[in-house]
Amino acid sequence: MPDPYIRTALPDDEDELARLDRVTWSYLHAVMPEPQPPYAPFFGERTTPEDILVAEIDRRIVGYIRLALPTRLASNAHVRQIQGLAVHDDARGRGVGRALVRAAVEEARRRGARRLTLRVLGHNTPARALYASEGFVVEGVLPEEFLLDGAYVDDVFMGRPL
Repeated sequence: MPDPYIRTALPDDEDELARLDRVTWSYLHAVMPEPQPPYAPFFGERTTPEDILVAEIDRRIVGYIRLALPTRLASNAHVRQIQGLAVHDDARGRGVGRALVRAAVEEARRRGARRLTLRVLGHNTPARALYASEGFVVEGVLPEEFLLDGAYVDDVFMGRPL
């Protein structure tokens, strides 16, 4: 199996990324309701192609990670935040998520960040294990912050130095 090729998204990737976002939607990681038609564009004011790293296998986008500033404050400009990670079911277990997290770490460093943070739902054990294995530690928990599919779920803050 080939390793995933990681690159910055291009404007032409929008439709493929939007489809990937819809087929990977789950309460395991999503706090927003399942998307319904008409679908919002993938890229917009809050998400530009430069914010997204994509993973390709055999020239097909199989995953993405969104890297953003957590706030617009100058005093917080040394921090980047992972604000979304998706991997197609067909590509799970092939190192795509790990490759994307590692690429996000390197990209955050390249952009001058000193810290990388993220938020993950407490019941998302696979994602939490991946992040922990890549040096992220739990920095805070908001207990029962979300009511998802009839269950209360913690919001877990994780971070790591760069």
